[in-house]
Amino acid sequence: MGQNLTTIGFDADDTLWHNERFFQLTQAYFAELLADHAERDHLMERLLAAEKRNIRHYGYGIKGFTLSMIETAIEVTADRVPASVIRQLIEAGQEMLAHPIELLPHAREAIEGVAATHQVVLITKGDLIDQERKLAQSGLGELFDGVEIVSEKTPQTYQQIFEQHGDGPASAMMVGNSMRSDVVAPIQAGCWGVYVPHGLVWEIEQAETPLDSPRYHELQDLGQLTAFIQRLS
Repeated sequence: MGQNLTTIGFDADDTLWHNERFFQLTQAYFAELLADHAERDHLMERLLAAEKRNIRHYGYGIKGFTLSMIETAIEVTADRVPASVIRQLIEAGQEMLAHPIELLPHAREAIEGVAATHQVVLITKGDLIDQERKLAQSGLGELFDGVEIVSEKTPQTYQQIFEQHGDGPASAMMVGNSMRSDVVAPIQAGCWGVYVPHGLVWEIEQAETPLDSPRYHELQDLGQLTAFIQRLS
């Protein structure tokens, strides 16, 4: 079934290292700063709406998230947000950008195990500078045959990447924690999509599980990946 599998793509954030939990901690801080102006649930709804609007302007990542927090703060205070709050939000974003990388369990061993028999590619989306920083700090960069930092993960994105790094989508597998970006989109491109749940998922990345696809699989953690690929061969 998987005898033609030649290339494995790995997501980065919340697949190889922690990421979403820092966004959620900062959102909690944001709610505290604006507690006198909006209820938490309403504030989070407004923030999510701003993030969705702003993806096309700023893309994914901490910088766009910080700008969306500032925009939301201005909106919910009717343009009266104190400059001190704006400063604190900027500092919170800067702290996120400087946060050290913490690898998830089995990340290195999974890449090393797969790289022994397959071409491996890191495929991540977000801010170029921040993603390059995280990859450098992770110590995993030398394990990959290729690194692709993209603005969006669409079926077309995967088709192009796996034609460049490998033998095309039909011979490729994507491994990640986002159902929308790391599983559904690759399967639509003709790849295998392997879901490795992280627990914390940004609402924008949620999607219906493609249970009817023979190319969909779910693993408990990355520690199961090498054996799973061996069973496919």
